[in-house]
Amino acid sequence: MFKVMIRDSMSPVAREILEATGQIEVVVDNDKTTNDPERLAEIIGDFHGLALRSGTRVTEAVLARAPNLKVIGRAGIGVDNIDVAAATRNGVVVMNAPGGNTVTTGEHAIAMLLALARNIPQGTATLKEGRWEKKALMGVELTGKTLGILGLGHIGRVVASLANGLRMKVIAADPFVSAEAAQTLDVELVTNEDLYARADFITLHVPRLKETVNMINADALAKMKPGVRLVNCSRGEVVKLDDLYEALESGHVAGAALDVLPTEPPDPALPLLQHPRVVFTPHLGASTGEAQVKVAEMIANQMASYLLQDVIVHAVNFPSVSREVMAQIKPWLDLAEKMGALMGQMVSGIHNITMTFSGDVAELETRPLTHAALKGFLGVFTDKPVNFVNARAIATAKGIKVKETLNKDRSSYTGTIRMHLEDYDEGPNEIWGTIFGDKYPRIVRFGKIYMDAIPEGSMIIIQNIDKPGVIGNVGTTLGKHDINIGRFQLGRLGDRAVCMVNIDAPADDSTIEDIRALPNMVSVKQVHLK
Repeated sequence: MFKVMIRDSMSPVAREILEATGQIEVVVDNDKTTNDPERLAEIIGDFHGLALRSGTRVTEAVLARAPNLKVIGRAGIGVDNIDVAAATRNGVVVMNAPGGNTVTTGEHAIAMLLALARNIPQGTATLKEGRWEKKALMGVELTGKTLGILGLGHIGRVVASLANGLRMKVIAADPFVSAEAAQTLDVELVTNEDLYARADFITLHVPRLKETVNMINADALAKMKPGVRLVNCSRGEVVKLDDLYEALESGHVAGAALDVLPTEPPDPALPLLQHPRVVFTPHLGASTGEAQVKVAEMIANQMASYLLQDVIVHAVNFPSVSREVMAQIKPWLDLAEKMGALMGQMVSGIHNITMTFSGDVAELETRPLTHAALKGFLGVFTDKPVNFVNARAIATAKGIKVKETLNKDRSSYTGTIRMHLEDYDEGPNEIWGTIFGDKYPRIVRFGKIYMDAIPEGSMIIIQNIDKPGVIGNVGTTLGKHDINIGRFQLGRLGDRAVCMVNIDAPADDSTIEDIRALPNMVSVKQVHLK
């Protein structure tokens, strides 16, 4: 039975979905005092999953106290409140729910645009104060104006579609979108500088990255068209508030509408809060009933799929794998892990690794297969638990460079995984594996020698001089130690041979030493695979 904590007043549908599996116990904790990382660290230890929104912060200290945690689910897009790097190091999948609040957030940006253009909040406030400020609150039309969108992702595209409906001229800047893709949205793709110079309104839809923090600063504001109006429904850190305040005071920026701020809630003494030409909402971009139900449904289903079926969807620190793709790659995933484990137990020390995927397997999602091979390989060299999520991070920390290549040409097999250890010359430096009949794993090459071995259970790997009597001697020795041989596979090249012997029970040290003492032995090692 898995145990999941749900926080931050998430829609009840999340609990219903998780409990309906019959295999997940759910604890709902909406106590705001346990949003504090120190308090959360005290209660997180027994949980396998943590579902949250933006109110809870998950720090490295929290993760250090969560030995059972497998997955953190963010009901929304942003994961700024989660230390993703620390989660990765600890093998915790961090997943979000992109798209669940895309329409809602896009609509809110347009609402802010309209409120800013027509001074709606100011009109409401002055009327409630008994003042009729019709002349002072003169607005501007949107029709025919140029809207500049910084960031043409999912939300930016919703905004573009709605703005086109308002008959605005839409331009956008996004280094990860092609001009052809933008054209299909009836959007002209431009540079940031061109957008600043041409746009009457600018709306921000960029993630919080090192490159985007404070991107709207004094220099950027100075490049904008005089009288520009700015909308931010993305991340608070994107706009440098002091510089925006100065641009508003000088009149260069006619107004701003902000749904997000660097610190939430903000300091009441923040000067920008009192500026008459700035409209605020308290991070309401995703705050509709429909959106909250959608993201809760998404994250609950994703967490259940991972905990119960190892299916990873919308992870921010691991390649996402749908249920359909997982069914395709599962045999290869198991094979890759066993290949990595076998090589890790055979070699001395760590080495750079090249993974080559050939034939049918090259057509599949191969990144999880690389993670699987690293998981098997690195488990030998660390006392930390290694899983699919943290394997690559551990490899990087150990200085292992990992290269992945694809080769769609078929050789003797419909598909192969090849794991090659760079700069290793103390023994066989590569292993090849394939799948027979869609589900049967095989080792088909070890070093330069071809063979047909089943990678499972306890195995004795023997490298020997190819002379008569070796097989008989090995069998006799194992029999003396009351160890039954399940399968014996031999491959030969020149005067050398490799034997892979599956045994029904692990051999003790004395058995391995007796085999090493036999004639014509080059090396003898026992490995243990799942």
